[in-house]
Amino acid sequence: MKNIKIIFWFGWLFFVILWNYGYPEASPFLDVLAAVLLSMLNLILLKIIKN
Repeated sequence: MKNIKIIFWFGWLFFVILWNYGYPEASPFLDVLAAVLLSMLNLILLKIIKN
């Protein structure tokens, strides 16, 4: 399970970086919102895989 968490963390990091470079004109609020939403999606996917 620990390996899956690491893989999902790197996936989250990849998408956050992709967001930041894909939308450089986004406000800091949108950057934080995107990171939080991606984090929540990450947690949901981990919960689904765990079950």
